[in-house]
Amino acid sequence: MNSPHIFRDFDKAMESLKGEVLTMASLTRQNLEKAMRSLLERDIDLARTVIADDSDVDDLERKIDQAGMDILVRFHPVASDLRLVITSMKMAHNLERISDHAVNIAKRSKKICKAQPLEEASLAEPLYSLADKLLRDALMAYTDANSELGEGLKARDKELDRLHKQMIASLSGRLEDSNGRSENLLHLIFVARSIERIGDLAVNIGEDAVFLGEARDIRHEYRKQASSEEQAD
Repeated sequence: MNSPHIFRDFDKAMESLKGEVLTMASLTRQNLEKAMRSLLERDIDLARTVIADDSDVDDLERKIDQAGMDILVRFHPVASDLRLVITSMKMAHNLERISDHAVNIAKRSKKICKAQPLEEASLAEPLYSLADKLLRDALMAYTDANSELGEGLKARDKELDRLHKQMIASLSGRLEDSNGRSENLLHLIFVARSIERIGDLAVNIGEDAVFLGEARDIRHEYRKQASSEEQAD
Protein backbone atom coordinates (compact mmCIF):
# COMPACT_ATOMS: atom_id res chain seq x y z
CA MET A 1 0.00 0.00 0.00
CA ASN A 2 1.35 3.43 -0.94
CA SER A 3 2.15 5.77 1.94
CA PRO A 4 0.86 9.37 2.16
CA HIS A 5 4.44 10.45 1.51
CA ILE A 6 4.42 8.71 -1.89
CA PHE A 7 1.11 10.35 -2.79
CA ARG A 8 2.47 13.78 -1.85
CA ASP A 9 5.58 13.20 -3.94
CA PHE A 10 3.46 12.08 -6.88
CA ASP A 11 1.14 15.10 -6.67
CA LYS A 12 4.13 17.43 -6.43
CA ALA A 13 5.82 15.81 -9.43
CA MET A 14 2.66 16.07 -11.53
CA GLU A 15 2.09 19.72 -10.64
CA SER A 16 5.72 20.50 -11.42
CA LEU A 17 5.45 18.77 -14.81
CA LYS A 18 2.34 20.72 -15.79
CA GLY A 19 3.93 23.95 -14.57
CA GLU A 20 7.01 23.40 -16.73
CA VAL A 21 4.80 22.78 -19.77
CA LEU A 22 2.88 26.01 -19.18
CA THR A 23 6.16 27.92 -18.76
CA MET A 24 7.40 26.46 -22.04
CA ALA A 25 4.12 27.34 -23.75
CA SER A 26 4.33 30.95 -22.56
CA LEU A 27 7.92 31.34 -23.71
CA THR A 28 7.13 29.78 -27.09
CA ARG A 29 4.24 32.18 -27.70
CA GLN A 30 6.46 35.09 -26.69
CA ASN A 31 9.13 33.99 -29.15
CA LEU A 32 6.58 33.77 -31.95
CA GLU A 33 5.09 37.17 -31.10
CA LYS A 34 8.54 38.81 -31.02
CA ALA A 35 9.54 37.18 -34.31
CA MET A 36 6.45 38.59 -36.02
CA ARG A 37 6.90 42.03 -34.46
CA SER A 38 10.47 41.97 -35.74
CA LEU A 39 9.16 41.39 -39.26
CA LEU A 40 6.29 43.87 -39.14
CA GLU A 41 8.15 46.61 -37.25
CA ARG A 42 11.54 46.03 -38.92
CA ASP A 43 13.23 45.44 -35.55
CA ILE A 44 16.44 43.41 -35.91
CA ASP A 45 17.09 43.42 -32.15
CA LEU A 46 13.82 41.56 -31.54
CA ALA A 47 14.86 38.96 -34.09
CA ARG A 48 18.17 38.47 -32.28
CA THR A 49 16.30 38.05 -28.98
CA VAL A 50 14.13 35.28 -30.43
CA ILE A 51 17.16 33.42 -31.76
CA ALA A 52 18.93 33.68 -28.39
CA ASP A 53 15.89 32.68 -26.31
CA ASP A 54 15.24 29.51 -28.30
CA SER A 55 17.85 27.67 -26.23
CA ASP A 56 15.62 28.18 -23.16
CA VAL A 57 12.79 26.39 -24.96
CA ASP A 58 15.13 23.53 -25.90
CA ASP A 59 16.22 23.22 -22.26
CA LEU A 60 12.61 23.07 -21.11
CA GLU A 61 11.79 20.31 -23.59
CA ARG A 62 14.64 18.21 -22.20
CA LYS A 63 13.55 18.98 -18.64
CA ILE A 64 9.93 17.98 -19.33
CA ASP A 65 10.97 14.76 -21.05
CA GLN A 66 13.18 13.83 -18.10
CA ALA A 67 10.48 14.72 -15.56
CA GLY A 68 7.91 12.67 -17.47
CA MET A 69 10.18 9.65 -17.63
CA ASP A 70 10.95 9.94 -13.91
CA ILE A 71 7.23 9.96 -13.09
CA LEU A 72 6.60 6.90 -15.27
CA VAL A 73 9.44 4.97 -13.64
CA ARG A 74 8.82 6.01 -10.03
CA PHE A 75 5.04 6.12 -9.78
CA HIS A 76 3.60 4.00 -12.64
CA PRO A 77 0.63 6.35 -13.18
CA VAL A 78 -2.58 5.05 -14.76
CA ALA A 79 -5.69 6.43 -16.46
CA SER A 80 -5.89 10.24 -16.61
CA ASP A 81 -2.58 10.68 -14.78
CA LEU A 82 -0.79 8.55 -17.35
CA ARG A 83 -2.45 10.47 -20.17
CA LEU A 84 -1.32 13.77 -18.62
CA VAL A 85 2.30 12.61 -18.55
CA ILE A 86 2.16 11.37 -22.15
CA THR A 87 0.43 14.48 -23.53
CA SER A 88 2.78 16.78 -21.61
CA MET A 89 5.82 15.16 -23.21
CA LYS A 90 4.24 15.24 -26.67
CA MET A 91 3.18 18.85 -26.16
CA ALA A 92 6.75 19.82 -25.26
CA HIS A 93 7.89 18.35 -28.57
CA ASN A 94 5.29 20.33 -30.53
CA LEU A 95 6.14 23.54 -28.64
CA GLU A 96 9.83 23.08 -29.42
CA ARG A 97 9.00 22.78 -33.11
CA ILE A 98 6.83 25.92 -32.93
CA SER A 99 9.72 27.81 -31.34
CA ASP A 100 11.99 26.54 -34.13
CA HIS A 101 9.58 28.06 -36.65
CA ALA A 102 9.66 31.33 -34.68
CA VAL A 103 13.44 31.27 -35.04
CA ASN A 104 13.10 30.65 -38.78
CA ILE A 105 10.80 33.67 -39.02
CA ALA A 106 13.26 35.78 -37.00
CA LYS A 107 16.17 34.78 -39.25
CA ARG A 108 14.19 35.65 -42.38
CA SER A 109 13.12 38.90 -40.73
CA LYS A 110 16.73 39.88 -40.10
CA LYS A 111 17.50 39.49 -43.79
CA ILE A 112 14.37 41.39 -44.86
CA CYS A 113 15.09 44.24 -42.42
CA LYS A 114 18.55 44.81 -43.88
CA ALA A 115 17.05 45.69 -47.26
CA GLN A 116 14.59 48.33 -48.38
CA PRO A 117 11.15 48.21 -46.70
CA LEU A 118 9.01 45.39 -48.09
CA GLU A 119 5.37 46.41 -48.10
CA GLU A 120 4.26 42.82 -48.73
CA ALA A 121 5.41 41.91 -45.21
CA SER A 122 2.03 43.11 -43.95
CA LEU A 123 0.40 40.19 -45.80
CA ALA A 124 1.75 37.91 -43.07
CA GLU A 125 -0.15 39.67 -40.28
CA PRO A 126 -3.62 38.09 -40.78
CA LEU A 127 -1.96 34.72 -41.27
CA TYR A 128 -0.10 35.09 -37.97
CA SER A 129 -3.24 36.31 -36.19
CA LEU A 130 -5.08 33.11 -37.10
CA ALA A 131 -2.15 30.86 -36.19
CA ASP A 132 -1.74 32.55 -32.82
CA LYS A 133 -5.44 32.12 -32.02
CA LEU A 134 -5.18 28.44 -32.90
CA LEU A 135 -2.14 28.09 -30.65
CA ARG A 136 -3.78 30.00 -27.79
CA ASP A 137 -6.87 27.79 -27.92
CA ALA A 138 -4.78 24.64 -28.24
CA LEU A 139 -2.95 25.57 -25.04
CA MET A 140 -6.27 26.31 -23.33
CA ALA A 141 -7.61 22.93 -24.45
CA TYR A 142 -4.60 21.23 -22.85
CA THR A 143 -4.79 23.26 -19.63
CA ASP A 144 -8.51 22.62 -19.17
CA ALA A 145 -8.58 19.14 -20.77
CA ASN A 146 -11.22 20.67 -23.05
CA SER A 147 -11.85 18.02 -25.71
CA GLU A 148 -14.45 20.04 -27.60
CA LEU A 149 -12.10 23.01 -28.02
CA GLY A 150 -9.20 20.76 -29.01
CA GLU A 151 -11.23 18.81 -31.56
CA GLY A 152 -12.52 21.97 -33.22
CA LEU A 153 -9.06 23.23 -34.16
CA LYS A 154 -8.74 21.03 -37.25
CA ALA A 155 -11.68 22.67 -39.02
CA ARG A 156 -10.45 26.15 -38.09
CA ASP A 157 -7.01 25.35 -39.49
CA LYS A 158 -8.55 25.09 -42.97
CA GLU A 159 -8.99 28.87 -43.02
CA LEU A 160 -5.30 29.28 -42.21
CA ASP A 161 -4.44 26.90 -45.05
CA ARG A 162 -6.64 28.95 -47.40
CA LEU A 163 -4.96 32.22 -46.43
CA HIS A 164 -1.55 30.62 -46.76
CA LYS A 165 -2.24 29.45 -50.32
CA GLN A 166 -3.63 32.88 -51.17
CA MET A 167 -0.53 34.62 -49.85
CA ILE A 168 1.86 32.26 -51.64
CA ALA A 169 0.00 32.79 -54.92
CA SER A 170 0.17 36.57 -54.49
CA LEU A 171 3.89 36.58 -53.65
CA SER A 172 4.75 34.13 -56.43
CA GLY A 173 3.01 36.40 -58.93
CA ARG A 174 5.08 39.37 -57.75
CA LEU A 175 8.35 37.46 -58.15
CA GLU A 176 8.05 37.85 -61.95
CA ASP A 177 8.23 41.63 -61.63
CA SER A 178 10.17 41.98 -58.40
CA ASN A 179 12.55 44.83 -59.33
CA GLY A 180 15.40 43.31 -57.33
CA ARG A 181 13.17 42.25 -54.41
CA SER A 182 12.97 38.58 -55.34
CA GLU A 183 15.23 37.41 -52.50
CA ASN A 184 13.14 39.17 -49.85
CA LEU A 185 9.91 37.96 -51.39
CA LEU A 186 11.26 34.43 -51.16
CA HIS A 187 12.13 35.03 -47.50
CA LEU A 188 8.53 36.12 -46.96
CA ILE A 189 7.23 32.98 -48.68
CA PHE A 190 9.22 30.90 -46.18
CA VAL A 191 7.82 33.01 -43.32
CA ALA A 192 4.31 32.17 -44.52
CA ARG A 193 5.22 28.50 -44.68
CA SER A 194 6.43 28.57 -41.06
CA ILE A 195 3.22 30.25 -39.91
CA GLU A 196 1.14 27.60 -41.71
CA ARG A 197 3.15 24.85 -40.02
CA ILE A 198 2.57 26.47 -36.62
CA GLY A 199 -1.15 26.08 -37.25
CA ASP A 200 -0.64 22.38 -37.95
CA LEU A 201 1.34 21.99 -34.72
CA ALA A 202 -1.41 23.76 -32.78
CA VAL A 203 -3.84 21.19 -34.21
CA ASN A 204 -1.52 18.44 -32.95
CA ILE A 205 -1.71 19.92 -29.45
CA GLY A 206 -5.50 20.06 -29.73
CA GLU A 207 -5.60 16.38 -30.70
CA ASP A 208 -3.50 15.57 -27.64
CA ALA A 209 -5.95 17.55 -25.50
CA VAL A 210 -8.74 15.28 -26.75
CA PHE A 211 -6.68 12.25 -25.77
CA LEU A 212 -6.06 13.80 -22.36
CA GLY A 213 -9.72 14.56 -21.74
CA GLU A 214 -11.40 11.50 -23.27
CA ALA A 215 -8.70 8.88 -23.89
CA ARG A 216 -9.67 9.13 -27.58
CA ASP A 217 -7.11 9.24 -30.41
CA ILE A 218 -8.46 11.45 -33.23
CA ARG A 219 -5.20 11.95 -35.13
CA HIS A 220 -6.29 10.08 -38.25
CA GLU A 221 -10.08 10.41 -38.06
CA TYR A 222 -10.20 13.25 -40.60
CA ARG A 223 -8.14 11.31 -43.11
CA LYS A 224 -10.43 8.28 -42.77
CA GLN A 225 -13.48 10.48 -43.11
CA ALA A 226 -12.11 12.12 -46.27
CA SER A 227 -11.30 8.71 -47.74
CA SER A 228 -14.82 7.45 -47.02
CA GLU A 229 -16.34 10.53 -48.68
CA GLU A 230 -14.17 10.01 -51.78
CA GLN A 231 -15.25 6.37 -52.04
CA ALA A 232 -18.90 7.41 -51.70
CA ASP A 233 -18.50 9.86 -54.58
